Amino acid sequence: MENWFTVEQIDSDTFAISEYKHWEKTHCYLLCGEKCAVLIDTGLGVSNIKKIVDSLTDLPVMVVTTHVHWDHIGGHKYFDNIAVHEAEKDWLSVSFPIPLQVVKKNLTRLPCDFPTGFDINAYQIFQGMPQKILHDGDSLNLGRREIQVIHTPGHSPGHCCFYEPVRNYLYSGDLIYKGSLDAFYPTTDPQLFYQSIKRIRKYRINKILPGHHQLDIPVSLVDDIEAGFEQLERAGKLKQGNGLFEFADFQIHI
Repeated sequence: MENWFTVEQIDSDTFAISEYKHWEKTHCYLLCGEKCAVLIDTGLGVSNIKKIVDSLTDLPVMVVTTHVHWDHIGGHKYFDNIAVHEAEKDWLSVSFPIPLQVVKKNLTRLPCDFPTGFDINAYQIFQGMPQKILHDGDSLNLGRREIQVIHTPGHSPGHCCFYEPVRNYLYSGDLIYKGSLDAFYPTTDPQLFYQSIKRIRKYRINKILPGHHQLDIPVSLVDDIEAGFEQLERAGKLKQGNGLFEFADFQIHI
């Protein structure tokens, strides 16, 4: 377990907990305040992320979810205080929209040295009742540290980014990263994705902390992605089924 996760310190009380050995290269983020901590996403769930979190803080921890996709909620099973956007509450508590067989196929799509003891046959998608429902504009007070909820649908109906107004950090989930920005699933919406990109452009951002792949990415990537979506819209191609479009540092899959 100890070798599965990589911990990188962003600042004195912010940590990235990453799964670099898997092709998804997921990032989760532990934000520590004075009275409590927030863990943004919990990754694949193939190893116990709570043991890593417990080694970094003694504070009570609430898990907040950028979106209810298998690679972001896998470790929710290790926690008892979970928050999710209202639009995806039922995905978490009633029925996940992607079949387990498809999730397992994605999980093992490329060769991977999984942790000892991991059994793909026993893998299950987390389901449970969230303790808190998130809404656009909500603020989470960690004690001398505030996190704002920004509803950014498109990749999924309840996708959220989290913003720190003091540090100007944007935890961007699957909205902004270097890789394939996916809006081709039935539950995605390329037009809403584009609108969400335009919305976060209005925030003052000093650092982007993405959900996948390269951790250190330039803030200018937001402008580049917006320009990519704008180009597709002008060409009449911002519709599902048009395929994969290559840009310098990312792709748009619709």
